[in-house]
Amino acid sequence: MFYDYADSGSWTESTYRSNESDLAAMRLRQRVAVNLESRITAATILGEPFSMPLALAPVGLTGMMHADGEMLAARAAHAAGVQFTLSTLSICSIEDVASAVARPFWFQLYVMRDRGFVEALVKRAEEAGCSALVVTLDLQVLGQRHKDIKNGLSTPPKPTLVNLLNLATKPAWCLGMLGTRRRSFGNVVGHVRGVEDVTSLSDWVGQQFDLTLSWDDVAWLRSIWPRKLILKGILDPEDARLAVASGADALVVSNHGGRQLDGAPSTIRALPAIVDEVGSAIEVLMDGGIRSGQDVLKAVASGAKAVLAGRAAVYGLGAGGQTGVSKALALIRNELDLTMAFCGHTDIGQVGRDVLLGDPPQ
Repeated sequence: MFYDYADSGSWTESTYRSNESDLAAMRLRQRVAVNLESRITAATILGEPFSMPLALAPVGLTGMMHADGEMLAARAAHAAGVQFTLSTLSICSIEDVASAVARPFWFQLYVMRDRGFVEALVKRAEEAGCSALVVTLDLQVLGQRHKDIKNGLSTPPKPTLVNLLNLATKPAWCLGMLGTRRRSFGNVVGHVRGVEDVTSLSDWVGQQFDLTLSWDDVAWLRSIWPRKLILKGILDPEDARLAVASGADALVVSNHGGRQLDGAPSTIRALPAIVDEVGSAIEVLMDGGIRSGQDVLKAVASGAKAVLAGRAAVYGLGAGGQTGVSKALALIRNELDLTMAFCGHTDIGQVGRDVLLGDPPQ
């Protein structure tokens, strides 16, 4: 059920699939007889230097893909020179991840109905040294994901007999989970009055998605968060203009990995119009469908300052723990480097729409 949780979208999964297929359909302009020595994939995102224009996206329940998953993924990301983003609904807590890495990471925030909890959570992220707050704006209501319903995957998970039988065929996973104390939502349990067990946690989470979330709440978060603010879930140029007006430092063109509004445009289709509208006023990032170095190059060529990748790292984590995440990131960086070279460029910072054949996706 945890693999299906990661590898799925809402309803017919058309948006989930188009995130990948629209990137795959883009063609690259090959150039030859160019001096390709001293190639540079390094990039700066919000003033921080990284080995490539990529950060790991926030993924809830990452600690269920592998024991202590968020801590392992953060270590792998920072060892590879890229940023890690921790989800509000992570298994390892903010403090757990802060104890596992030596440099600041980003923290993703769901704005819950309980504003006292939200304020305390933001304060914990600040005290843990997080360098950016990533506020998700597209989860006021939860998209229907058929695979999760079929598997009985709730929040938090309540294993069914079928799932328990399936887990029995995964002894390595079971041993890993038995060997850690981190098996619930670490940012919530122990930090909310009355939330002490699985049942009370499930009841609390189910009541917390906030239908009243508005730009006034973004302004409030801007007032209490002293560091970089990133707004995630932008698909429309008008919302991009509002993001700029809010005082945010960056926005993420995102459809939640195709897990919310099925039938929404892929992020690579939505990206160019948003870049044209606000790209000179705010850093524009993109997530959705990033599985390879070629995907990274295509997004950057389409105007993204950088990308966020979730599933690529989660697949690596589930397959091989920290080593698996490291391998996934190494594969992406190698493919980015080689593809950039085939397109006649030696610096990712100089890549533009000229490397793409044809008009941007519409």
